[in-house]
Amino acid sequence: MAVILTFFFAHWFLSLFFHTFFLHRFASHQMYTTSKNWERVFYLSTWVTQGSSYLVPRAYGVMHRMHHAYSDTEKDPHSPHFFKDVMGMMMHTRNIYNAFVTRKNMPEPQFTHEYLPIWEKLDRFADNIWTRLFFAALYTTIYIVFAPNMWWFLLLPIHFLMGPIQGAIVNWCGHKYGYANYKNDDHSKNSEPWGIFLLGELFQNNHHKQGTNPNFARKWFELDPTYQIMKLLNLTGIIRLNKLVVEVEEPIKEIGDVKKERVA
Repeated sequence: MAVILTFFFAHWFLSLFFHTFFLHRFASHQMYTTSKNWERVFYLSTWVTQGSSYLVPRAYGVMHRMHHAYSDTEKDPHSPHFFKDVMGMMMHTRNIYNAFVTRKNMPEPQFTHEYLPIWEKLDRFADNIWTRLFFAALYTTIYIVFAPNMWWFLLLPIHFLMGPIQGAIVNWCGHKYGYANYKNDDHSKNSEPWGIFLLGELFQNNHHKQGTNPNFARKWFELDPTYQIMKLLNLTGIIRLNKLVVEVEEPIKEIGDVKKERVA
């Protein structure tokens, strides 16, 4: 049982970390810069940790930029306010995402003019059905060897669809439940303490107020674990966080538009 629990939570949090750290905060928002070599390390780590549910950074990035531009409108790729249940939202999101992956539908230029990480060779391999099945077989083998009984196999679908499940939780709950620090003209919410357990991703109201801020927490009782790790990576020089300069006349509790500078 200990092996299965360790494997499940390691897979959950490692997949979630690279989801928020690389796909969200780098591919979508460019909250930090890094060398090409480290970018490849993060890219590869995202594939390994997401495994069978790997999300192509290029497609994820443009779709998430659309989400911010059209938040909770009919053009939003994944607003929960246009669907009866989370499954309907996930299927709609999947169709948009797949069209971007295959380039059957190209996004508007405004969503591609900023940098997008692209590694075509890896994506062709990682986004292949046989590669995904290999990871699924690996997860299943671990459960066959270490699961105390068959009930534990009910966790396998979560492993298979880890990335989309985490995204669905964030987009459904983060735009329906919780409290708001800011008026963003959408339905984004903060869900505390669950924001901590989702590595900061459920501070959606804060994030939608200031989309380029790498720290999703604002209030004294809010904590963004991913940002704390990013600060350590910044200190070591592995990444360079964008420093946000708040206009002097803007109240701290209502942070508005910001300019980006590099941390010296």
